[in-house]
Amino acid sequence: MPDFASSARPPAGPDAARAAGDDPSGGLWQCRAAVDVVPDGDRIRLLVRGELDVGGRRLKPALNQALRRAGSGLDLDMDRVHFCDCAGLNILLDLRLAALDQEKTVTIGSAAPAVVRLLELTEVRALFVPPGPGDGPLPAGGRPPTDAEQHMSAELGRLRRALRTRPVIDLARGILMATFDLTSEAAWSVLAATSRHTDIAVHRLARDLIDTVNGTPLPGRVQEQLVAAVARAKNAPAAPPGAP
Repeated sequence: MPDFASSARPPAGPDAARAAGDDPSGGLWQCRAAVDVVPDGDRIRLLVRGELDVGGRRLKPALNQALRRAGSGLDLDMDRVHFCDCAGLNILLDLRLAALDQEKTVTIGSAAPAVVRLLELTEVRALFVPPGPGDGPLPAGGRPPTDAEQHMSAELGRLRRALRTRPVIDLARGILMATFDLTSEAAWSVLAATSRHTDIAVHRLARDLIDTVNGTPLPGRVQEQLVAAVARAKNAPAAPPGAP
C-alpha cells in the first residue's frame, strides 16, 4: 500500500446531497469534524479532530472507504476530538459493525477526555481496545498460519458475542448518563419511572431512546415523562454512605 496521507471532510456539491441521506437532519447539521487518513502497513490510521456529533455522519462515506482499503482494520487517534456525544458514539459503533462484517477490527489508541468519558459511561470502551503484544502479526518462523487464523476467528467471535449480548437497557442507561450527567442508579430510576408512567415496557423504551441517536424523536408524551423523571432524579437526595 502506498505511503501517503489524505484528509476526509464533508463532501460538497452533488456528493453532499448523497451524504445527507446518512444525516437524519437532512443535511441541516454542519459537520464540525475532519479525519486525516494515514496508511500504516496493513492497517489505516484515522486522525480524528473537531466535534463528533450528528453532523459527523456526513463523514461516513469516507470512513467506510478507508475501512475497505485497510487490510486488517482501522486505528483511530481521537485525542483532538474536544466534543463527542451519543450520535458520535453511534458513528463509531456503526464503523465497528462494518469492520466485523469484513473480518477486520477498529481500535481507539488515544482519545481526549470527552471521548474517554463517553466510552466509559456507555461501557463500550472494551470494544475498541487495541490488540495486546501477543495479538499482532506473526513473526517469521513463528506460529503456523492455521494457529493465527484460529486466534483471529476466536477474537472475532468474542467481539461479535460481546456486541450481541450487550443489553439494550444498559446502552440506553449509558445514553441517559452521558446526556444528563446522571449516575447509573439515577439513569435506571429514570427508565423505570418513565416506563411506569407511559405503560411502555422498559426494553421497548430503551430501544426507542437509542433510536433518538439516529434522529427519531420520542413521542411527545414519552418525552414529557422522561424530562420529568430526569428532574426528579436530579433533585432526589443523595443516598447516605453505606446505603444499598
